[in-house]
Amino acid sequence: MRIGFYPKLAAGNIKKNKRTYVPYILTCILTIAMYYIFKSLSMNPGMKKMTGAEHLAVIMQFGSIVIGLFALIFLFYTNSFLIKRRKKEFGVFNILGMEKRHLAVVIGWETLYVMLLSLAAGIGVGIAMDKAMFLLIGKVIGTQVVLGFFISPKVVAITIELFAGIFFLIFVNSIGMIHISNPIELLRGSNAGEKEPKTRRLMALLGVICVAAGYYIAITTINPIASIFAFFIAVILVILGTYLLFTAGSIAFLKLLRKNKNYYYKTRHFTSVSGMIYRMKQNAVGLANICILSTMVLVMVSSTTSMMVGMDDILNTRYTSEFIVMSHETDKARNQKVIDTVRTLQQDWDFDVANEIEYMFLTFSAFCNGDTFVVDRNAPVTAIDSSYVLFFITIDDYNRIEGTQKTLNDDEILIYSNRVSYNEPVMKLFGREYRVAEKLDHFIGNGIIAANVSNAQYIILPKLAQMQEICAMQKEVYGDISSDIDTFYGFESDEKPERKIQFYNEIAHTLKEQGFDARTECREEAKTDFVGLYGGFFFMGIFLGVLFVMATVLIIYYKQISEGYDDRERFVIMQKVGMDLGEVRASIRSQVLNVFFLPLVVAGIHVIAAFPLISRLLALLNFVNTRLYVICTLATFFVFAVMYVVIYMVTARVYYRIVSR
Repeated sequence: MRIGFYPKLAAGNIKKNKRTYVPYILTCILTIAMYYIFKSLSMNPGMKKMTGAEHLAVIMQFGSIVIGLFALIFLFYTNSFLIKRRKKEFGVFNILGMEKRHLAVVIGWETLYVMLLSLAAGIGVGIAMDKAMFLLIGKVIGTQVVLGFFISPKVVAITIELFAGIFFLIFVNSIGMIHISNPIELLRGSNAGEKEPKTRRLMALLGVICVAAGYYIAITTINPIASIFAFFIAVILVILGTYLLFTAGSIAFLKLLRKNKNYYYKTRHFTSVSGMIYRMKQNAVGLANICILSTMVLVMVSSTTSMMVGMDDILNTRYTSEFIVMSHETDKARNQKVIDTVRTLQQDWDFDVANEIEYMFLTFSAFCNGDTFVVDRNAPVTAIDSSYVLFFITIDDYNRIEGTQKTLNDDEILIYSNRVSYNEPVMKLFGREYRVAEKLDHFIGNGIIAANVSNAQYIILPKLAQMQEICAMQKEVYGDISSDIDTFYGFESDEKPERKIQFYNEIAHTLKEQGFDARTECREEAKTDFVGLYGGFFFMGIFLGVLFVMATVLIIYYKQISEGYDDRERFVIMQKVGMDLGEVRASIRSQVLNVFFLPLVVAGIHVIAAFPLISRLLALLNFVNTRLYVICTLATFFVFAVMYVVIYMVTARVYYRIVSR
């Protein structure tokens, strides 16, 4: 053949199939642009000057990895759809004399065109938007950014290498799909799967079991430590169950509709239900993908948005006082000297001070077995689910902090549970038994303990001597990793943020210079790191949410096109035997509504089931404002549902144009 025949044929093929190729190319361009932006931001030297630079760089790097994996999986999926739609075209070429090696050359040129166009446009868009995204991050976290334009040849090279590799794998996969098919199979390829599928009850039952098990884990897992591992198990079970239910359950559901004579034997339902039954086997994966992507968008955007909006709540949970000094000195006189030194600095600086809090406390870990807390340095890993942090203070300190006048006998305690309630009438520790005189519903607590991944029990003892005795016994068990009785001193201030940070630095410097074993914290100073961390999460959540929404739109679009071409001949025949255009529209509306909104409904159920587990995971990041999380989740679902309806209206119109030609 003449030189240039294959390149021209490939270009013509893309042009003729623009209805399917244009969305695919646009997806490639946007995916490449997003990968470039995240990778570029992770390596941008200007990021080092931003608030929370260390956290931001890690988050951007993680985001680029997620996008890279997503690109590999999703572009494979969409390209497989393209090849399936074009199998009939390749079959005609094959019958007319083109061998499969010639088809491979044509597909190679098509892949090359798509790759070059996508890389050029994607990197171009990425470079153009990179600075805007850099400025947007600065705006989100409230940091001034320097002007200038950053283009990294290394990032460009990495992007080209990654996506060139992905397109090469896509090309190999396409050749494999063509190579294993004979000409007749190619001609019938786009119509494969027209045999009525069987109702797979066992598969449907397994799907119900997987989803139910995932829901059970999400709802019943209480311990935040276990929540991290449980989250991944629950996600895997729900994803697997979703695929099984959409594959087997949807077929069973449609057959139930067919058995309902009052519903089935109507013009608009008869055609749609019968058509969907035959194609559901091949469309189930697409519906499951839509459901899973929708769930990911809802969870990711709602959780990151709630953390960003609830930044003040997070800081107040972690830092119960604006300034915190914790003395680890074992000598009581030196403990007092630490506090006196800070108060001297307050006077020297004429620093505004309010709401001072001071108390002695002891904290260490233990494992709960009924009403007994076991202190064991060599506890098995399986005991982690019953792990607790025990936090002890005296009744005198408690009354001074809370402004109460409670009293306790020597064998009594007060107890407050931060997450898992303690419901036993007594508490046993080191062979001693304490009666729970009262379960408190509030305690000012300690931010470090509140941020701990373990559950905590705050225990108020009658006397300091008892705390010292408990401290000595846990030292015998834990040895070099044991705890001492520490002193907590906290206070608030109405000074300006800049002066607060300056004073915090002065406290930290003075205590270190005088050789005290103490730690200093400041809410205002920590805010920079928190804003960087959660601002990065928010930015990544929104970006990945947009990416997954784009993927959802594309899957829905291709699904509608695929069904449109599959249904066109059937609707033509139905019109020839008497079905008018109004009935065609009604049948199309029934078909789309029956299945189209099912993924959104199931995604909403997934989000509701995941809510308890996600709430506990957010608690590990100091976010405990459940009401705000509910509001953000509902708002996210509403916005996503509106977008979903718009997508439905657009794609239903495309479907109708195809079948009514």
